[in-house]
Amino acid sequence: MQYDLHTTQSHAIPDFRFMDLVGQQAWNALPHAVRRRFGKRLTGGASVVYQGVVVAMRLNFTGHILAQLARLIGGPLPYDMSSVNLPAVVSVTEDGAGDGQFWIRQYGRAAGFPQVVHSSKRFTGPTGIEEYIGSGIGMALRVSANSDGLVFESDHYFLQCGERRLRFPTWLNPGALTITHRDLGNARFLFSLTLKSRFFGELIHQDALFHDSED
Repeated sequence: MQYDLHTTQSHAIPDFRFMDLVGQQAWNALPHAVRRRFGKRLTGGASVVYQGVVVAMRLNFTGHILAQLARLIGGPLPYDMSSVNLPAVVSVTEDGAGDGQFWIRQYGRAAGFPQVVHSSKRFTGPTGIEEYIGSGIGMALRVSANSDGLVFESDHYFLQCGERRLRFPTWLNPGALTITHRDLGNARFLFSLTLKSRFFGELIHQDALFHDSED
């Protein structure tokens, strides 16, 4: 994965939003590379782009059905086993109209167009951060830090209808979602997504290896 150095150096200001979520002590204990990636706010409509490759993908039967159904609201879950060993690209752009970030994830496929996932992270709500995936559906996240990166875990799912916010009942939740950003050193990091159900076990798991250039 590579940074656009002009973007990161000329169109970024310090960002303390993720530090506020995990606490300053935990933030300071993170690897420098992690703090650099999550400690800047892009300005002027600039984007940062990460390039990598999907290295692992698992779907059980229920996970496959769920991922296909989720395509009706924009395909927020990886669904194609053929994406393994194919390119992955992630771009992050600041939401100029709100306190958040736009994320676009693109996963190559053996045939057909790549899968493209759009989401918006907003620093709001009862946990301090939420991710919106389309059709008014979002999830509140809890963020924690460990020795080599950040962990994002779903707290609850909800439907936003104008000013009204409807929290999904437990039985309607698709599962517990965990996303980890693990620094591997040498300007590399591993992005992992796992969706688990207490009834159907591990539904979906994806690992993607990315690389960035040192500033």
